[in-house]
Amino acid sequence: MRLTNSTLAQLKAGIAKPRYDRAAIRPGIVHLGTGAFHRAHQAVAIDDCLARGEMDWAILGSSLRGRETRDALAPQDGLYTLAIRDSGREELRVIGSVLGVTVAPENPATLLDQLTDPAIRIVTLTITEKGYAVDLGSGGLRQDHPDIVHDLANPQLPRSALGFLVEAIARRRRDGSRPFTVLSCDNLPQNGRTLKRVLTEFAALRDKDLAAYIAGEIPCPSSMVDRIVPATTDVDRAAISASLGLEDAWPVLGEPFSQWVIEDRFAAGRPRLEESGVEFTDDVEPFEHMKLRLLNGTHSTIAAVGRLAGHDFVAQAIADPVIRDLIERYWQCAIPTLAIPADRAFAYTRQLLGRYENTSLHHRTAQIASDASQKLPQRILSPLRDCRAKGLPCGPLVFAVAAWIRSCGGSDDQGRPLPLNDPTFEAWTSQPDQRNVPPQAVIEAFLGLSAVFGEDLPRDAGFVDDLQAAYRAIATQGVLNAAQSWRQK
Repeated sequence: MRLTNSTLAQLKAGIAKPRYDRAAIRPGIVHLGTGAFHRAHQAVAIDDCLARGEMDWAILGSSLRGRETRDALAPQDGLYTLAIRDSGREELRVIGSVLGVTVAPENPATLLDQLTDPAIRIVTLTITEKGYAVDLGSGGLRQDHPDIVHDLANPQLPRSALGFLVEAIARRRRDGSRPFTVLSCDNLPQNGRTLKRVLTEFAALRDKDLAAYIAGEIPCPSSMVDRIVPATTDVDRAAISASLGLEDAWPVLGEPFSQWVIEDRFAAGRPRLEESGVEFTDDVEPFEHMKLRLLNGTHSTIAAVGRLAGHDFVAQAIADPVIRDLIERYWQCAIPTLAIPADRAFAYTRQLLGRYENTSLHHRTAQIASDASQKLPQRILSPLRDCRAKGLPCGPLVFAVAAWIRSCGGSDDQGRPLPLNDPTFEAWTSQPDQRNVPPQAVIEAFLGLSAVFGEDLPRDAGFVDDLQAAYRAIATQGVLNAAQSWRQK
């Protein structure tokens, strides 16, 4: 039998399930981008709030692209299982905070109606970096983005998150409804400020008065989210369903660690998330920088180096002494760029090592490598710029950039195919053939990607020389030998 409201009582003993009447809960949040991360992170915190009696904060989920999550969860009344795994141990919990999932492209009007409902007081987002239509060089709106062009011409039938949000805000303003808070939960530097900027710029292209209203009345607090959530496989589905005694078409996996830090600025109230372990602060940037530069930066490094070396999983890669040494040296370079005390940052990296070593997660390096061209600027190039500006060593960061470039060449160090999942990069028509083009020409071509490298780094002769040397070493020696020879940089 399928996991549903009516079959909850038939779960096997020891499985945690919602401690509230799901028929009595009401939506207060719309979430854009209801993927695995949201369901393993924010939705769990809200599930805790509902269990404490905050019954008007349930979630209406939405997908701006595919229908897979909706198709899996609709027959289950929105229920799904969270499996927390840690080195051989597993804890299962059924989450009930998501009432349902809308597929926006099938019926944009339904999502707009949900967003316009006065009961909705918070809109949360996990739409990945590319969902914000941000020019990574300037930080502003990409006005030529196809979805932005479409949404400006068709405001009643939006495609993008920005299009849905601005149209909903316009309708709520017209109807006299109180504004909602828009809370980004994506790995973007200053994600709230970035969101506020592109929302305002998009609105200004429609109506300058609306843009002024958004600038003054719509809070977009920044946040930092942290939990490793690997992709669910068919093996996971079968094993979790067997443990439940019921079929769950799309459970999610996660590690025990979870962190959520939010700037406490909300227009119409919020649930008592601090009782779920969420931290509230006046300024999230120090937390955000620590996570982006120490976790996400090394994750991307492990993905690039690990894939070139033939490691499919993070735990395999970090067990390789050469890669582990590279990651340790990366942290030594990145920590001085942070505003937090060095001892706290160092303690965080010790914790990260344990998380990377979690063999139960099966976190694929290919999953982390997806959309890497959108992630590199904030994860690696931002701390690299800071290092160079302060005259600090940055060799491991340069090596990470060179490894990413090499990983875009189509094969690993053994000549095995290395497929990409990076539509933005794949749309680049000037990609060099790394098998037949000299290293210097490869680097020159990549530095022409201004959306990734900006205008400053290609003019930094020292950086360019180091990048060419690192890439040449990887191309001629293989990534692991190159990492060892690069150790003194």
